[in-house]
Amino acid sequence: MTDTMSKSILSRSVVKKTLQRILALAAIIILVYGSTAAIYATKTIYKVRINYAVVLERFNGIREAVTTVGWHLRLPLFTRIEQEVALMNQTLYLGGNDAPMRIISKENVVLWASSLMTYRIRDLRTWAIENLDPMNLLQGDYDGIVKDILQSQKVDNLISNRESIKEDIFKALKSRPINVGGPTLEQKYGIEVISFVLKETRFGDKLAEATEEKKRRELIAEAENYAADQEASRIRKLYAAYLDGIQSLQEALGRPDGTTDIALLEFLAQQKWATAYEKNQEGQHTVVIQNTKGAPNLTLPPMTQAEPMEADRANNPNGSRRP
Repeated sequence: MTDTMSKSILSRSVVKKTLQRILALAAIIILVYGSTAAIYATKTIYKVRINYAVVLERFNGIREAVTTVGWHLRLPLFTRIEQEVALMNQTLYLGGNDAPMRIISKENVVLWASSLMTYRIRDLRTWAIENLDPMNLLQGDYDGIVKDILQSQKVDNLISNRESIKEDIFKALKSRPINVGGPTLEQKYGIEVISFVLKETRFGDKLAEATEEKKRRELIAEAENYAADQEASRIRKLYAAYLDGIQSLQEALGRPDGTTDIALLEFLAQQKWATAYEKNQEGQHTVVIQNTKGAPNLTLPPMTQAEPMEADRANNPNGSRRP
């Protein structure tokens, strides 16, 4: 009886100790995990990734850049992580987005243009410590330089000479001072301009429609000029044929002393030589030669019975008959 009771008490104590150990281990795990989560949430322990850097602000106001890759420890109340900066290639669009931007050319013609600059941060201290909100500052300077060059160009150059304009803008972004005697874009922000691409330059919709209408009118005018040239060529050929006909007629019928020239011209006027030649250039084998010394005879048809009555009415307006 005593042995049975001792064994029961012993087994209960073993179970109780096991449960206590399990609960203690669970509490330790929860405490460690909670502490780790709290430390990571407050970034007391932080990680610097490859091609990234962290700007750290200390309690005394000193800001420093941490670029060493790996885990780092900081005091939560005496330091603050200000920002994380990417050191990889980054892009910057004209106007802040990839949509085309409205610009005005040298001739006050509205165009739409879009461009893209690729850059990389080289001096983290210049970028993040010497410039407040460097991204917005860089966006304003970039837009100003690109628009200055684009709006100083003529429309034809912006459409057909994009390659040279692109290179001019790249050189300006790379080495031209923002102002006379001032720093360049790379010096001001501690960056390196990798490339520049002029993505699109095009007319506005209304200007494109006007250009198409102008082309259509030019084609119509060209067609009309061609038709006029053809008509002039036909007239020249007809006039040459007319002169050849006159010369042939003069050689065949005229006299060497020129006494028959007037008679031949009157003959041509009567026969309407030019009209007859234009309407029927072939098969004209018969002509009617009239007397050129005087006016041709005029023969009127005989009067009908109704015609004397009309004549009497014209002679007697009172309507009285002749006796």
